Formats: sequence, C-alpha cells, structure tokens
Amino acid sequence: MILTRTPLRVSIAGGGTDLPSYYRRAGGTVVSAAVNKYVYLAVNGTFTDDYLLKYAEQERVERPEDVHHPLIREVLLEHGVEPGVEIVSVADIPAGTGLGSSGAFTVGLLRALHAFRKEHVATADLAEQACHIEIERLGDPVGKQDQYIAAFGGLSRFDFHPDGSVDVSRLDVGADTLADLEEHLLLFFTGYARRATSILSDQKARSERDDAAMLANLDEVRELGRQISDALVAGDTNRFGHLMHEHWMHKRERTNGITNPDIDGWYELARANGAIGGKLVGAGAGGFLLFYAENPRCLRAAMAAGGLPEVRFGFDHDGSVVLARS
Repeated sequence: MILTRTPLRVSIAGGGTDLPSYYRRAGGTVVSAAVNKYVYLAVNGTFTDDYLLKYAEQERVERPEDVHHPLIREVLLEHGVEPGVEIVSVADIPAGTGLGSSGAFTVGLLRALHAFRKEHVATADLAEQACHIEIERLGDPVGKQDQYIAAFGGLSRFDFHPDGSVDVSRLDVGADTLADLEEHLLLFFTGYARRATSILSDQKARSERDDAAMLANLDEVRELGRQISDALVAGDTNRFGHLMHEHWMHKRERTNGITNPDIDGWYELARANGAIGGKLVGAGAGGFLLFYAENPRCLRAAMAAGGLPEVRFGFDHDGSVVLARS
C-alpha cells in the first residue's frame, strides 16, 4: 500500500494570472502558501480484476472509462493503470471550499500511483501532469497554481511564462516573518463556494476575446502579486496587509459572482476589528476569508460574533509526499 499526503493552499496574490488564457499573453505571477491541512490518498493492490474507489462516494467498475469521478477516471486513462487497484481518499477540509482541493487531489493521486508502480517523478513533472489532467484532458477553465503549490509546498512564488514554462521560487522569508504570518494570518469559513469553473469560465472567455477591462484588471493583479512577493521577502508584513486589501479591491471587480453582500459585510466587519487587509480565498462566492490582522484577538471575537468559524493553520513546507509504503 502507498499513502500520500498533499497540502491544501491559501492563495495570497495574483490568482487568475495563472490561467493559460492570460499568461500566454505576457506571463502571470502568483504567490501561494501551502498549509497544514491535507488530502490523503491511498493506493493498494487487490486480488480482483476491477477498480475499487472510495472517496465521498464508492465505485467498483471494470473499466476506467466507466469511473464517475472525473479526476480519477482521467488519471487512470492517461497513465494506463491496470485493474486490480483500490484507491481511497480522505481530507482534512471538504472539497468545494476554495482551498485548492482538486489540484491537491490530482497531485496526491499521481504521486501515489507513481510510487505504487515504483516510478520516480520529479516535482515539476508531477505538477505539470496534474495540470494536464485538469486543463487539457478535462478542459476545466482553471489555472496552474493549485497543482504547483500542492506539489512543491511552502510559501512560494510562481511565474508562468507565455511558452508554458514555470519558474518556482520558494520565497526567501526569514523565520521571524514566517512566525509573524502564522500569528497574524487568520482564516474564516463563510460557507461552501460555487464551483471555481462557474466563475473562471467568464474570465477565460473574456480574456480570449481581448476584453480590455478584464485584461487590465489581471495586469494590475499580476503587478500586486509581484509587490506582495517583494514585501514578504523584505519582512514588511504591514505593507503586505495593505497590499492584500488593494488586491481584494481589484479582484472583486473582475467578474460578477466573486463576492456577495454577506461576504462584503464580513469583510467590512473584519476591517473595523483589527484586519489591515484580506481576501476571499479561491475563485469566489464562498469558501474562506483570509485576513492579515493587526489585532488577531479582536478580529477573532468579531468574526465569532458574526457567525464565522475559524480554521487555524500553519504552513506546510514539504509539498506532496509519500507517507507510507507497505
């Protein structure tokens, strides 16, 4: 049996510039952080001539073409996985909450299958294989940041180039800055998000038809991603918090459905109670609000009074790993 652990993520800045419909023009930049909330995938051999799959549902099929779960189906088909395999997944946080669970699931499954077949795979290749499954095989209008941060982990910057290449940079952030971020970054659950594809489809379509407002918004978000990266490396967390606010003001104008009156109300409540800046994590319309709080205790009290549960987290520095082989 092979067991893998793959981190979920909080997107910090630049989200949306990692979609091919944008970065193929002039490149994109994303800052993302892997967190210590995980997707676990187990792959085991069986004595039956079929595929046994256990996730939120359970499937037993004889052909990979008949698998209902789209990510599992396409991974099995792409990599020619023979029957006689059991795949089981569990996660610390449910899917559909904006923390990059689909990317983490795909990366973790690929890591497990490569290990099961005793194949070495480089981390960058693992990320690209996961991107290929979601973007090329399934045709989902998603970007590359989720797969890359799940594979590499850490607090990282990704530069996406028009030719499809990706530069991966673990941010050179000191221990004091990391400790500051873990103390002052707070994550609150607003409710289940819409599927990212319902929001990102609009961005993709408008980018492909040269919509000036969309491209200008993404240009600004890309530049803010670079500024946020520089602020974190410099240890200027106060500036980071203010840039987060500016970033959210741009993101919320990008397309309909990213925010709603409830999210706007909670955001203003947070800003009045110790948050310098923040953003909705993920594509929008639900999921988690992430804040950099000057006064974490005051913010926690205000969000609790507003009915939003907090999920405490730290950073993951390992990325997707094999936990056990037997």
